Amino acid sequence: MPNDMNKPPSRRGFLDLILALGTFITTVAVAIPGLMYLWPAAKGGGPDKVEVEGASNMAPGQGKTIQVGSQAVVVVRHRGGFKAYSAVCTHLGCLVKWEQSSKSFLCPCHAAVFDENGKVVSGPPPAPLPEFVVKEIGDKVFVSAA
Repeated sequence: MPNDMNKPPSRRGFLDLILALGTFITTVAVAIPGLMYLWPAAKGGGPDKVEVEGASNMAPGQGKTIQVGSQAVVVVRHRGGFKAYSAVCTHLGCLVKWEQSSKSFLCPCHAAVFDENGKVVSGPPPAPLPEFVVKEIGDKVFVSAA
């Protein structure tokens, strides 16, 4: 009985091995991001009630993005006080930015525009920006989800 272990692999056998290895690597490269999407990492949230640092120095019309729990929030100072809205667009979850000159929230992803009260002015969002609770105690401003 001849010993096939000492024989070098044929060209076809070598190409089959390379093809199998390439298929395996491609499958792993596609599967890992897919599994990460289906099984998201646990998000560590911060405190549910946050003080807005430097709120007393904000001019009317000025906005600031902060983190409340695990959510991005835009705090805007109006003439009558402060208001806070989710910084996450209700269309596809992009982060909106407060535009002081136009007094509106702008979403860079699909050109959505929300007015100063978080209501949809134009673009594809199906709902207004959720509002957060703002409490002013002396010079301090606190934002919370509920």
